[in-house]
Amino acid sequence: MPDYAKYENIQVDIDDGVATVTLNRPDALNAVTRAMHAELEALFGEIGVDRDVRAIVLTGAGRAFCAGGDVKEMDSTDVANDRPAGIFDSGARQLVTSLLSIEQPVIAAVNGVAVGLGATLALLCDVVYMADSARIGDTHISIGLVPGDGGAVIWPLLVGPARAKEYLLTGDLIEAPEAERIGLVNHVVPADRVVEDATALARRLAGGPAMAIRLTKLSIQRAILQQALANMDVSLALETITGKSHDYQEATSAWAEKRTPEFKGR
Repeated sequence: MPDYAKYENIQVDIDDGVATVTLNRPDALNAVTRAMHAELEALFGEIGVDRDVRAIVLTGAGRAFCAGGDVKEMDSTDVANDRPAGIFDSGARQLVTSLLSIEQPVIAAVNGVAVGLGATLALLCDVVYMADSARIGDTHISIGLVPGDGGAVIWPLLVGPARAKEYLLTGDLIEAPEAERIGLVNHVVPADRVVEDATALARRLAGGPAMAIRLTKLSIQRAILQQALANMDVSLALETITGKSHDYQEATSAWAEKRTPEFKGR
């Protein structure tokens, strides 16, 4: 059995075949740092081959699911590599493909806001439960970046190209009822029930015919994984290009200075 206690930014609890994976930086709204990103990459690889785990619930600690990449880390430059420090391009492809390659069903319990990478993590899960008070959206555009971490892959598959372009080009956050209406998420439930309801489905699936469940998921997931493999390298390259732009630097500086950014389109 893997040593899940080694993770510092993620909590893993296993009960009767169901692993509850909690993003555990509540004071930072579970924003993803480099360290947390690396832990997620490793965890998704480990838990997917853990035969003691038959279903997984992914949620966040505190009042948020995940606020995306940690902007404090983004507001700096990795001089040695000449790229923005907040773009986790070295592991982004691995994170997405590892999550999509998990054999067990993965149920997201979106207990609070899910933005940017946080939205991607939720939407890459197999079934998404969302609290009625939560909002979701891909906000890469608001800091002048292409959504290269998987958003450009999964949004069009869930809601179609037209809606995906509207939300990815505006960065607007979507209220839970609208997210359910357009098919972005499966179920909207009261906030105090979101983890409970997601766990109930996970327990049902954990008690079902494991081989048939895993292979049914595999038969559907193959197309999604192939789309990710075809799209990720280009999306990440384009994100890296925008990460060198004036608009990105201006957006991260404006965030740190608590002012409205002045974009120049370059």
